[in-house]
Amino acid sequence: MRKAVMIAVTVTLALSAWAAQPLPRKAPEFNIVEPSGKQSLLSSYKGKVVVLAFMHTTCSHCQRESQVIAKLYKELGPRGFQPLGVTFNDNAAALTPGFVQEFNIPYPVGSSGPDPVLSYLGFSVLDRWVVPQLVVIDRKGMIRAQSPAQGDSNLQDENYLRNLIDGLLKEGATSGTKKPSPAPKKTS
Repeated sequence: MRKAVMIAVTVTLALSAWAAQPLPRKAPEFNIVEPSGKQSLLSSYKGKVVVLAFMHTTCSHCQRESQVIAKLYKELGPRGFQPLGVTFNDNAAALTPGFVQEFNIPYPVGSSGPDPVLSYLGFSVLDRWVVPQLVVIDRKGMIRAQSPAQGDSNLQDENYLRNLIDGLLKEGATSGTKKPSPAPKKTS
């Protein structure tokens, strides 16, 4: 019994250490399944700045956060910002369409079970966590900010989140065109 407890503690510490890994780090893959059945991989959004919001449809903080993210999407979406929502409370698959409609969410929102979400976030089943949980991913697919298990008031602050996203959009913004080299001067 003592050995089992030690193993459980070791695994918990290892998982918690993974969640506390330094940033930036490569974003793991995640499959977003929308109510329509459409599936998309997180990696398909590489090249955009992504906020991945893990929420409960019945959580007032999540509902407010979905509105903040929607506002930022309208403002920053044309520059390459792409929010994605994942609901994972009980009956999330059935509740997600109503959640999207009621709060007029203009970005893709899918549902998942809690195990894949907690695994993605690097949380142990023993961790006490809150929702919403936000993960901010840059254009290269690197996690640049992530809520800890107990949340992060900065990531739930509209101005802080706007500035973070704006900075990442500027960081990855390139015109994609090189300036032409000056023509060589003719010598006579």
